[in-house]
Amino acid sequence: MSNPENNYDPAGSTQMFRAFVEEQPPAAQVQRAQGRSKAGLVIGVIVALVVIVGVVALAMK
Repeated sequence: MSNPENNYDPAGSTQMFRAFVEEQPPAAQVQRAQGRSKAGLVIGVIVALVVIVGVVALAMK
């Protein structure tokens, strides 16, 4: 049963979604995201080391 007033095309929206998913971000955007990830990792390691040194210093008192 087809309703002539309803022109919804599920195949069309699926194709648009697939095109959106498959779209590659610009290389500069990828590099920025990777740089932030590495910076966050380095900062996290430094914070963890400071916390460990603090705990050891308190344990030695």
